[in-house]
Amino acid sequence: MNYKILLFDLDDTLLDFAANEQYALKHLFEESGITFTKEVFDTYSRVNKDLWAAYEKGEIPLEEVLNTRFSKALLSLGKEADGRLWEQNYRERLGNGHEMLEGAAELIKRLSGSFRMFIVTNGVTETQIKRLKQSGLYSYFEDIFTSQAIGYQKPAAEFFDYVKSHVKDFDAESTLIIGDSLSSDIKGGNLAGIDTCWLNRNSAAPSADIISTYSIKNLYELLDIVGA
Repeated sequence: MNYKILLFDLDDTLLDFAANEQYALKHLFEESGITFTKEVFDTYSRVNKDLWAAYEKGEIPLEEVLNTRFSKALLSLGKEADGRLWEQNYRERLGNGHEMLEGAAELIKRLSGSFRMFIVTNGVTETQIKRLKQSGLYSYFEDIFTSQAIGYQKPAAEFFDYVKSHVKDFDAESTLIIGDSLSSDIKGGNLAGIDTCWLNRNSAAPSADIISTYSIKNLYELLDIVGA
C-alpha cells in the first residue's frame, strides 16, 4: 500500500506515558503528604481506567474524567480531596514528562519529508502540545488533533470525520493510523474506513472483533510497512 498520510497516536505510541505518569503521580502524592505505594497507584489506575473507558464509550464528558479521578481514587483510600485542584497540579507535572519510546525520535525523523504526519490523541490539548514540544517532535507534525479540541474522542466516527475534513487533500486509501490501543486507535480506524497499524509491544492477545491491518511489536517495524 502506498501510504502518504500517517496518523499517530501519542501516549504509549510515541511518548512513554507510563514513565511520565509515574513521575507525575509520585511527586503529586508525596508533595501532598501521601506515600506513593503500590496500593495508591493501583487504586488510582483502576479508577482512572474505568473513567476513561466510560469516556471512550461516550457515557461521560472528558471534564468528568479529569476532575473526579483523583477525588474518587482518594475517597477509595479513605481520604478527601479537591479533584479539580489535584488535576491542575497533576497536569503541571505531567506536562513536563516527555520521555519517548525506544526508536520514536529516529522513526519520526526518518519519516519526515516523505510522509505527511499528524497526531490524533484522546488527551488534553495544552498538555499534549507541551510534551510534544519538549520531546522535540512537535515540528515534524503538520497538525495535532485532540479529543478535547474536537469534542469527540477516539474511536468515535465524529473524531475521524473532523480529522478528514481538516487535513488538506485527505485520502483514506493512502492513510494509515498507528496506535497502541485496540479500543480507540484500531477500532476508530475500522469505523472510519482507514487502515491501521497496532503497536502491540507487550504481545497482547488480538481481538476477534477489532481487526488491525498490521501489527508490530516495535516502532522500527513500521518502516517496512510504509516503505521508508
